[in-house]
Amino acid sequence: MDAALKGGVRGHNVVAMRARAVLAACAAGVLMTGCSQWVEGVAVRAAGEPAFRLPGVVDVDEVLLDQAQIRSITGGGQDVTIIPSMDGTSPVDIEELAAAVPPDCRFIFDETAIFGPEIEDFRKTTFQNPPDGTLISQGAAAYRDSATARRSFDALSAAAAQCGDGSYGPLLVGEWTSDAESLQIRPGTCGRDYRLKSSVLVEVTFCGLPDSVSEIVMANIVGNIPGR
Repeated sequence: MDAALKGGVRGHNVVAMRARAVLAACAAGVLMTGCSQWVEGVAVRAAGEPAFRLPGVVDVDEVLLDQAQIRSITGGGQDVTIIPSMDGTSPVDIEELAAAVPPDCRFIFDETAIFGPEIEDFRKTTFQNPPDGTLISQGAAAYRDSATARRSFDALSAAAAQCGDGSYGPLLVGEWTSDAESLQIRPGTCGRDYRLKSSVLVEVTFCGLPDSVSEIVMANIVGNIPGR
């Protein structure tokens, strides 16, 4: 791995790396120690929603799970809290890290590369459980139609395949599987799951939890999305 990338990642903690960089790094297997540094604060959702949503666009807040559901599925109870700075309505791109890896691997650190430029509604929330040393996030992007969502998912799947087959693949992607509606990558003890349903692309990212937890979270979110 490039020494500059490794040093840059290790030089930051959860607070300094502006939200999702730590979870991205954990899920990539780049910085497992960062998962043990927890953010103090009251578990509140970030204020502010998009000013306008096209008619027919899915409201992602209606499909994502609430804190009580995440607590129940993970089994962490009251120890599971939202990281306040990691609850947002816009994709987060960590440019200095994304620029240090091959273009097909940028999606590990660049959420715009994951969800594409045609998002109509978006939310991503990360939960922490400090006593257990675990993290899990849920995110969803809604598009104006299913064809637009399909373009974003297909581009992501192609990038993951190219990155996974390249020299950075074992570190950033690990084992991966995909089909027409889903993508899974498993770097180390972390993972990312993506699912396309209708006009919505869903992401569940986790560290220190079994695959079954991510699968249950994903199934519940997908079940809330209208359409086939």
